[in-house]
Amino acid sequence: MLFIIKMNKDLERVVEIPAGVEVAVNDKEIIVKGNGKELKRSFDMGKVSVKVNDGKVVFVAKGATRRESKMIGTIWAHLKNMIKGAGEDFVYELEVCNVHFPMNVKAEGDKIVIKSFLGETTQRVARVMPEAKVDIKGSAITVTSHNIEAAGQTAANLEKATRLTGRDRRIFQDGIFITKKPYREI
Repeated sequence: MLFIIKMNKDLERVVEIPAGVEVAVNDKEIIVKGNGKELKRSFDMGKVSVKVNDGKVVFVAKGATRRESKMIGTIWAHLKNMIKGAGEDFVYELEVCNVHFPMNVKAEGDKIVIKSFLGETTQRVARVMPEAKVDIKGSAITVTSHNIEAAGQTAANLEKATRLTGRDRRIFQDGIFITKKPYREI
């Protein structure tokens, strides 16, 4: 008979808080403030404890399993993005590509309206997330936000609104495409 023994470890991960940024932890919610911006996010912490000490955020899990290890890594990554967002905005750049028909793209409140996509008479609509700002100049679209998830989801909504199915993408190259993400070009 084979017995599997789990080796649980005590894990600890530390995030440095830069000058001008303030981090607060209330039960399951982490709040990051800086440069007049505020980001809040709730996490299911499980057995992970989070403390703010001397300009550092410390994640500790006693007798952690793989699950707690993954949870610490996820929360750590989200917190790093929140701290970056408190310092500077995340920017996504998109390009409007017209091959067959000229398309009109306009911002109307919390949505982007796309008219005449491939000659369609119906309008396509993309939702703008609450914390994101969209700037349209000609065929260039810029999405900015201090929340990376709001900026990324808004850019994805724009790209998805002009998605084609049942057509050859080599011929029908019209659409809105992400050309630059934060910290990398595509």
